[in-house]
Amino acid sequence: MHQKDLDCRGLPCPQPVVQCKHSIDQDKPDEISILVDNEAARQNVTRFLKSQGYHVDDQKEAESTWLIKGSFEEGSLITRDAEQTEATSQPATEIRTLVFLSAPGIGEGDPALGEKLMVNFLATLPEMGSQLWRMILVNGAVQLAAKDHPCLESLQKLEALGVSILVCGTCLTHFGLMEKKAVGQTTNMLDVVTSLQMAGKVIRP
Repeated sequence: MHQKDLDCRGLPCPQPVVQCKHSIDQDKPDEISILVDNEAARQNVTRFLKSQGYHVDDQKEAESTWLIKGSFEEGSLITRDAEQTEATSQPATEIRTLVFLSAPGIGEGDPALGEKLMVNFLATLPEMGSQLWRMILVNGAVQLAAKDHPCLESLQKLEALGVSILVCGTCLTHFGLMEKKAVGQTTNMLDVVTSLQMAGKVIRP
């Protein structure tokens, strides 16, 4: 049985996930253990390992330090991650549209008006139908995914319709919103770059 141990403490996003990816690609370990020192990294590494066919357990080792253990499950296809599987399952004629948001409002000028426009924009997105594939929230846009935000209900409806919503973990930590995130999956820059590459169309309002 091949095991790999990684110490990713102190590494900036998305390096913990990148190191896991390189280790799995090169060594294909049956078991892998990763030390991380922030909640965003814990969520990102856990989600990545699951996408690679690993059963994941994590435990808190000390203040802000987690040990994440992954055990490869027989029958999983380790060479095909979640993104690759998703890409091959999409009809060839279907255009995957990605909406990239980097602020809590739309446009420049009056911030209050920008926030109202964002509320209307998100409420109207279901009209895109099945072409709307994924949304990425970075920087100030992560506030939209927090509890009690006026846009939260619209995002939850989109997620219920099958839209993938990725929320930047580094940004959540910066704004102190990690515990208040109420929709979507915590993500990292590797996911962001991969998603932009896979999208057939990117909308930045």
